[in-house]
This record gives sequence, structure tokens and C-alpha cells, in this order.
Amino acid sequence: MSLRENTKVIQIGSVAIGGGNPIAIQSMCNTKTEDVKATVEQILALERAGCDIIRVAVPTMEAAEAIKDIKKQIHIPLVGDIHFDYRLAVAAIENGVDKIRINPGNIGSIENVRAVVHAAKVRHVPIRVGVNSGSLEKNIIEKYGHVTAEGIVESALDKVHMIESLDYDRIVISIKSSDVLMCVKAHELIAKETDYPLHVGITESGTLISGNIKSSVGLGIMLYEGIGNTIRVSLTGDPLEEIKSAKLILKTLGLKKGGVTVVSCPTCGRTQIDLIGLANQVENMVQDIDLDIKVAVMGCVVNGPGEAREADIGIAGGKGEGLLIKKGQIVRKLPESELLGALREELLNWGH
Repeated sequence: MSLRENTKVIQIGSVAIGGGNPIAIQSMCNTKTEDVKATVEQILALERAGCDIIRVAVPTMEAAEAIKDIKKQIHIPLVGDIHFDYRLAVAAIENGVDKIRINPGNIGSIENVRAVVHAAKVRHVPIRVGVNSGSLEKNIIEKYGHVTAEGIVESALDKVHMIESLDYDRIVISIKSSDVLMCVKAHELIAKETDYPLHVGITESGTLISGNIKSSVGLGIMLYEGIGNTIRVSLTGDPLEEIKSAKLILKTLGLKKGGVTVVSCPTCGRTQIDLIGLANQVENMVQDIDLDIKVAVMGCVVNGPGEAREADIGIAGGKGEGLLIKKGQIVRKLPESELLGALREELLNWGH
């Protein structure tokens, strides 16, 4: 049994994490939570893309109160992210969040923490204890000389014990660092010390390219080692990209089934079609299609059919036109402008 399956099961709204449950994909809205319409629109788009749990920032009392209206219009669990002001955490819980994310170290006295835990206990709302390498306490940094994996773990377990001492154990732990290998080491250490589910990710990982690479390396190692019950790929950009990347990481590791896999050739001098643009369009187009099949996007009609043989369906581009291919067999020749539409039509009617 892997470390992942040994964790406790924690219910977050309609989604259970931990134990043998599937790894849940998370993201965070970049809208102002107070703007209910924009936030709901973004959450609904994330739901369609495959987001399982969504988090929103709660920096004001207005944001805490907006949670009530947001919850009525979405279908996935909502997490409130709180820093510093314990009253915002209490208000978010009272307005219906399914989980709250706090760092007990930055919301003041034990009495403040007690107030949050009491509110969570009344409504059975799990608490995600979040500790980042950038917010380690001075005494822990002094103890280890600098920020270390051991220090991150000690800080997180201190917070967990604080909440346990208030007689509450619906806890999810999140320890993050932008240093990928430090982050991996911290998770390897904490997975042996606790059986609470772990929310894993690389914080402040960066833009689309660097963020994806850092997250893929870090999450890839941890998930392969059996560590992590819920994940977020943190990217500086559109949250929809986070879902796309998270799904692909899980599928690549064999931890998620279903969903279309897109393969494409790397382009060469024979390419006479905008293959890069076409491959990106196909990747975006299949996000809402839940078929466990492989789609090939090939750059030329010379090798395209042969290279696409291992895919269930594919398209290969020529000069101003292209081929629709099924299992390596050419089905139709089409103008370039009709390739994408024909492919989507085939996918929507797959198996019929």
C-alpha cells in the first residue's frame, strides 16, 4: 500500500481526498471574489475543464459574504483562502465554504485560532494548514541556519498539533516551496510523520513554461513516490492552464484515466501547415471531451498516416488541405479550414 493510500480520508464538500480516492485537481480563481459574476463564470469554466476543487481569496468581509452567492451557482467544493484576519475565516465558514486555508502562524493568538477551529467544528469544515518556505518563523530559520525542508516540516507539524490540541482533526496539510528539490524532500519527510492527506504543489513556480516544467518535475517525483492526495499546478496565467497541466501530469503517471490525449509531431522542413497553431487548437478543443482516446496532429501527408497509426484518430496537414485519419487509414481529404471542425464532429460522435 502506498503512502497515499495510508492517509486519512477527509471530505471536502462532495469530494473525498485521501485513502484510495482519486487525486483531486485544484486551482485558484484570479478574479476578485467580491465580483460574484466574474468569479462564478471562471469557476464554471474550470469545472468544464476538469477542476475538482476551487479556491478563492478572502481578503475582505465583502469577499467572505460573496461566498454565499457564489456557492449557489457552482457545482464543485469551494475553499476560502485567508491570511492574517481570523474573523474573515469565521465569516467564510459561516457563509458556506467547504474548506478553509489558513496559516495558524499568521492569524495571531491561540484565541484567534480557537475561534476559527470552533466555527469549523460546528460546520464540519476541514482546515488546510498551509505553510510556505517564505513564511517560516524566525526561530525555526535560526534553528536550522536557513530555510530547510526539515524546518518547513517542523513548522507545519507545529500548526497541526496546535489544531489537534483544540480537539479537531479534519486537517489537510500543504507545505510548499518554490525550490523544487527542497519541496520534494519536505514532502518525503512529512509523509512519514503524519497520515493527514497532503495537498501538493510547487509554489510561485512561474510562467507557463517555467511553471509547467518545475511543477511537472516536482509533482512527478512526489506523485510517483506515492505522495499527494490533491494537487495544484501553480502558474502565472490563466487558471484553465493549471487544470490542463494537472490532468496531463496525472495521466502521464497513470494516475488518471479518461480524457483525450493529444500527440503531435515536432514539425520539420516538410511542414506546410500551421502545425503549432493547429496542435494548440486541438488541445484546447478536446478539453471538454471525456473520451479515453489518442488524437494525433501531424504536419505532413507523407509520414502523417503512418505516424498516426497508433492513435485512434488524427489529422495530417498538407498545403492548404489535410487528411482525416482513423487507425492509420485515410478517411477523408479536407480543406485546411475544415480540419478542426471535422475532427471535433468525429470525436463528439465517437462510438455512435
